[in-house]
Amino acid sequence: MGGGGGGEPRRAPGARGPVTVARGPHVAAGPGADRADEREAGFRPVECERCGASVLVAKFSPQHTSVQWTLAAVAACAEFSARAAAGEPTALIAACARLRDSIEAAVLGGRLEISPPP
Repeated sequence: MGGGGGGEPRRAPGARGPVTVARGPHVAAGPGADRADEREAGFRPVECERCGASVLVAKFSPQHTSVQWTLAAVAACAEFSARAAAGEPTALIAACARLRDSIEAAVLGGRLEISPPP
């Protein structure tokens, strides 16, 4: 038990016995902890019209769109596959232009609503 370096808990000067680190719901709780996870609110599946990759999308405003990719969607995406084959890491690819078009088509077609988070 050192002085807290290396990720070890700190011990008060002169304290004896084992160190107890509090873990439980009270540790993670904070303002709004009783609300549903807002990151999942409003997400709907949208399928790319080019390659069929299916992602979860929430459209919070005309400018703000959140896309949740799965490994299967990344593997199915034609644009991601082409860029990855060229050596670009998929984690650094900001978006797929064809999927963006599919999302806009879903909004215009009424399959995806623009709804601000709760």
